Amino acid sequence: MANFLLEIGTEELPADFCRQVIAQLREKALADFQQFRLSHSSLLCTSTPRRIVLFVEGLADVAEDIIEERKGPPASQAFKNGSPTKAASGFATRCGIPIEELEIRETSKGSFVFGKTIEKGKTSKDLLVELIPQWLDGFQGKRFMRWSNGESRFSRPVRWIVSLLDDEVVDVNLLNCDPVIKSNNITQGHRLYSDSLRINSANQYYSIMRESGVEVDRNNRKSIIKRLIDQAASDFNCFPDIAESLLEELTDLVESPSLISGEFDDIFLNLPPEVLTTVMRVHQRYVPLYLSDESSRDPLSLDSKDSLLPSFLCISNGLSSASKNIKVGNERVLRARLSDAKFFVKYDLSIPSNQRNKLLDNVVFAEGLGTLLDRVNRIEWLVSLLLNKIDSYQFDVTNTKRAASLCKHDLVSQMVGEFPELEGIMGGKYLLKEGEPREVALAVLEHYLPRGSKDSLPKSDSGSILAIADKFELLLSIFSKGQRPSGSSDPFALRRAGNGILQILWSKSWRFNMNQFLIESIKYWSNLFPEFNIESSKLFDDLSEFFRQRIISLLEENGIDIDISQAIAGASIPIKSLLLDPSEIQLRANLLSQMRLDGTLNSLNLVVTRASKLAEKSSIGSDILSSSNVINPSLFQKSSEYQLLDVINSIDPIVNSTSPNRYLKLAEILISGEEALAAFFDGEDSVMVMVDDIHIKTNRLNLLAILRNQACILADFSQILL
Repeated sequence: MANFLLEIGTEELPADFCRQVIAQLREKALADFQQFRLSHSSLLCTSTPRRIVLFVEGLADVAEDIIEERKGPPASQAFKNGSPTKAASGFATRCGIPIEELEIRETSKGSFVFGKTIEKGKTSKDLLVELIPQWLDGFQGKRFMRWSNGESRFSRPVRWIVSLLDDEVVDVNLLNCDPVIKSNNITQGHRLYSDSLRINSANQYYSIMRESGVEVDRNNRKSIIKRLIDQAASDFNCFPDIAESLLEELTDLVESPSLISGEFDDIFLNLPPEVLTTVMRVHQRYVPLYLSDESSRDPLSLDSKDSLLPSFLCISNGLSSASKNIKVGNERVLRARLSDAKFFVKYDLSIPSNQRNKLLDNVVFAEGLGTLLDRVNRIEWLVSLLLNKIDSYQFDVTNTKRAASLCKHDLVSQMVGEFPELEGIMGGKYLLKEGEPREVALAVLEHYLPRGSKDSLPKSDSGSILAIADKFELLLSIFSKGQRPSGSSDPFALRRAGNGILQILWSKSWRFNMNQFLIESIKYWSNLFPEFNIESSKLFDDLSEFFRQRIISLLEENGIDIDISQAIAGASIPIKSLLLDPSEIQLRANLLSQMRLDGTLNSLNLVVTRASKLAEKSSIGSDILSSSNVINPSLFQKSSEYQLLDVINSIDPIVNSTSPNRYLKLAEILISGEEALAAFFDGEDSVMVMVDDIHIKTNRLNLLAILRNQACILADFSQILL
């Protein structure tokens, strides 16, 4: 057993590649160790901007042998008078063993010769010499490069390799590099702290690197950075604005993290906080400092005086003695960036939003789909349709329509042109500054939400309506062109748009017939774009199936079991039924998940499944949910039939109810119907369903079919696993 160290030294790697490459290296090493039967105790992959590291503890000296038993010729052919024949010697040669090691064994078919073949495992050193160049050649990433005159490709030039089994160098040669790289035990410390370092043993690696100013362990480095930022923010009595993505990036930008705080002029606090934080976080990798937590901030704030401290934190990779110069340099760069932002905001505010809106007609949205102004007009039409299609809800119609007409005006602003991350945000703030109602400004600001799977949703009703319309417009337009998301290709982020629509509808619990909405929208799009030759029925089916997949994906992301997701939205659910009111889908999924947790789902499933088996022989459609006109009580012969009818009739009021707990009531009644169903099938007053009298048989089958249909309002129970 030995400890193995592999360090691949490079020029500074892109931060995003650092995370990718250690995952790839781990996968490759584990797969190869398993394939070649090389056991180990633990395996760690880590990285810094200048090195990729694999450290394996308890690596076996030699791979396990493969022992295989082979059956040879019959003993009577292999040996004559006790002496081996050519058959025996040939079999022994094929097995790679002496004739003396052959064995004769009795089998059901007589005596046969057997031999064992042994494939000796290679030494770990020999295997590593073969594998390491293959690992390097197999890494994948963006923007790979060649350097000098070599043929090797990598994210950045490879400069050295340390490869040690305990204290023994594993000889690895990268012949395609220029210059050729040969492994040894010499590494490079921190670029600013030390020169070459000798690693005499793999076990000394981490301690030697820390002494030289390099924290190799990525997790430790991340924890150090988080601790430094939290402590500094606490000293300032502020809240650091550091998303996980920024923390990850900072971790991969430094080898020896240290914290520096800087300041900027108070005059820049006249800018909106999102402008300041975007410049600091996105463009400079600084950490802004808020005076309050996110819940108490006004998203439409026009300045930062009450929300931001005129200070920032940055993570440095330099010498502590140079911290003053680093601080001054960072402040100077930030001042220049903020001065640019100040100019952009001032220029934008000199042009009314209505005038800027007209400039959208000069910007093409997408080939064949007109300009951005054309897109705004389509969004306005969809907003009007949504306001009419969402049931039983009072909207601020005037302000919602006003927001729709101005929702994209900031796309031609100077500020969004320089900082695309601020689209919508600047639009809302500019409108408020011009005197538009707050409801209008907030709707414009919110209508891009959610921007991702974990982003917040619009809080205002107008913002929610506008966000849904914006996403529907994108889906209808791109689908009408004949483009669809496929595999990992989704250039217009259509999946994100579909997810956003559903998430907003679920959060608002608005009753909304998406079927009717899609039908009317597709008809309107067909008239707008006759050149697309839109097949309305096909486009409806494509969009509907797209939403089915989005529903299933979102449910599973939210922790819903796969079988419940399929029971709620799988292929067995008619699509028109699924989209009749998407807001209810999450309610049903959560209810069934809770029932699984409390143990009542199986009871419910048994009731429905038992009724469904015979219900398949009924001729009534799946849309029949009431006993009226299909059940004739005068044909009843047993009390159990009346009991089952009582269960069905007690569900009738729930079918068309809008109560938020209607599905829970439905489930409770179905579970309570277990006793009635047992009496119907098995009790003293049980009945024979498939009797000769066609009228009585039909009546009983219809009883079971209606019960099944009512249960299907909740889910397709045939998909749920017991």
